Amino acid sequence: MSAQDPGAGPAAPEPEKPAGPAPAADGAGEGTGETPPEEQDQRQNAWSARRDLENHSPWSVAGGVVGADHHGISGGHFTGSVHLGSKTEIVYQFGGGAAAHSSGEVPAPTLERLAARFVTGADGAFDALAERLRAERVLVLSGARFTGRRTAALMLLHRVGAVPVRVLDRATGPGELAGRVEAGGHLLCDPLTRRDRPLREAHLLAARDRLAEKDAYLVVTVGPTAALEDVAPAAWRPPAPAAVLEAHLRAETDGDEATVRKLLALPAVGDFLGRRHQLREAARYAAVLARYAAGEVEERRIERFSLDALEGQVQEWFEQDEEALHLRDKAFLVALAAFDGSPYALTAELSDLLYAFLQKTDDPSRPAGVPVFGTHIGKRLQLARAELYPDVEQTEWGPVEQLKARYEDDRAARVLLREVWTGHPSARPALIAWLQRLAGDGRPLVRTRAAATAAVLAYTDLPSAMALVIEAWATSGRFRHRLVAVNALTLAHLLGTPNVPRILDAWCESEDRRLRWVAIRTHGLIGPGRPAEALAALRAAARHQYGREDPDEPLTAELAESVELLLLSPAGDRVLSELIRTMYDDRAVLELAVRGFVRACRHTEDDERYGRPLVLHWYARAATGHHPAAHHIATLWRTALGDRAHTDDARDVLHHWVLAAERDRTVEWELAALLPALVTTTSEHQRLDHLLRTKPGEDGAPPPPVADRLLTVLPRPPH
Repeated sequence: MSAQDPGAGPAAPEPEKPAGPAPAADGAGEGTGETPPEEQDQRQNAWSARRDLENHSPWSVAGGVVGADHHGISGGHFTGSVHLGSKTEIVYQFGGGAAAHSSGEVPAPTLERLAARFVTGADGAFDALAERLRAERVLVLSGARFTGRRTAALMLLHRVGAVPVRVLDRATGPGELAGRVEAGGHLLCDPLTRRDRPLREAHLLAARDRLAEKDAYLVVTVGPTAALEDVAPAAWRPPAPAAVLEAHLRAETDGDEATVRKLLALPAVGDFLGRRHQLREAARYAAVLARYAAGEVEERRIERFSLDALEGQVQEWFEQDEEALHLRDKAFLVALAAFDGSPYALTAELSDLLYAFLQKTDDPSRPAGVPVFGTHIGKRLQLARAELYPDVEQTEWGPVEQLKARYEDDRAARVLLREVWTGHPSARPALIAWLQRLAGDGRPLVRTRAAATAAVLAYTDLPSAMALVIEAWATSGRFRHRLVAVNALTLAHLLGTPNVPRILDAWCESEDRRLRWVAIRTHGLIGPGRPAEALAALRAAARHQYGREDPDEPLTAELAESVELLLLSPAGDRVLSELIRTMYDDRAVLELAVRGFVRACRHTEDDERYGRPLVLHWYARAATGHHPAAHHIATLWRTALGDRAHTDDARDVLHHWVLAAERDRTVEWELAALLPALVTTTSEHQRLDHLLRTKPGEDGAPPPPVADRLLTVLPRPPH
């Protein structure tokens, strides 16, 4: 049975075909030389396609709306300053933007304010660093950005009594350090080192001699990628954000412990601390909370602060120039947003594809090139505020354990995609070309994430996303692309994007059969949330097909598959009632209901060949609970068995249920409960009696023993 047979089970896995390493000549078209012609593009049946969507979507698609607040997809404004008294100051920078700190002396009051808020930790690590600095006079402190390295360096100098403290320009060359030493303390943040001009041990030894002469101290902060030679930096272990927030609150409220405890107990504060915010954000939040306690800001401000901080981080990433954040790193941030929670290797592979498209946009005359090596997983994820974790990935060949990557904040992916789409429109051509390439990829995960990305774009900007991305897929000649359009519209609707049902209703009436196909299948996926409306649309489409001189059989099959999906959805009871209510309105509706029902009856738990039939188990539960669904299922079974157009398919399904009953006693009991409900006339009795007596067992064997046992439950035919 082929994948295009309307009665087929789950489609066989499509051969995996990667998206490819480089952009097409036109940057966006389908003619890349890598996509097979349409005759090789098999249609994936609706049940198998829904399983892929459920397995690979970044959000649950079991029904309803994704999330309550859509994780900050809309709105938001970020302000980075902390207000203290009558003027604005950054009082706890925590390493933010080292390039902004030019050389000069740090005012003593600033150091005192920092000391009042600084958290040393309880493990003694800071004390050990201070003793090392006191003994060696020079200390290289290594840590990631925004972890408080600069503040820690200033506090180390403060601890050893180095006054005054001078900040050196980061352009100071390693060989110039000794010549810049004066009495007091010195801080050099993120010096501009390169592989051909590293910070060497000899530079530090020369500086140490000079520091000893002047009774001075020097702290150099470096990031994970700094070029060092024979230098063993001390690792900076930042305090927990909760400790920083508490310390800042105590300072902001002049030590009012009751107010501090009250603020820390707020639900918004608990949510903030649960999202692994940076220390600089915790420091800023403390100032806002103090203003809230004083009645200066509304509660909404403290509830929005976490999202505002996240949006500010995303804006900061994409506002930085190439020197501060390379285009390849920005491509990775976007790819991670699209593939959040996916295997890291896949995300990295496809981020390089996006990087090639972005290079083409940036400079069309320059051939796109991607460095083969030179990236470090840990450093890349640290920059992205992301994490690695092992998890099982569902594949066409079963579950496989993979090393996956995700943003630490589960809102980041959608916030980032919104920012790129609306805040940086010059990136749209590359992003569109990338999504088009992903839509043709042979891996279901890749295609599903392309659809999910388009769904977020549609939620953000429906007209542009429809015109530039989704409609191109929906009108493609390839089933694969149209299926991505189906998934994009489904996920967009689940996110709460308005007007998706209106789009589908219009497409159901379109003269373009490709748009009708997309609309029909999408109704089957979003229908659990609106079953009456979805079935009304499917009935109208069925009547349209039935009234044509040359009905489109693929569309007719698609209508039945959508009913099949709806029956096996959480809204199955309501769907069943609606089918029974309208089944005898006309022949087109009867065909739709019966064909979809018989298809639904083919499915088993976990799609095992002889697993428990889903509809049979549904009947058993309903009959036990005296639910109307039991009567409706029996009615549809009698109709299917008695209808010439469907009796053969129905008997095949019932025969399969008998074979499953031979293997599973539970199935036997459930089938024994159903069969009496299928006999209301002599002809119905004869039909079932003949099936049980004559249908063979497996591989042409005689009827299985369970058939004889089931014969005993058939009621005597009425006279």
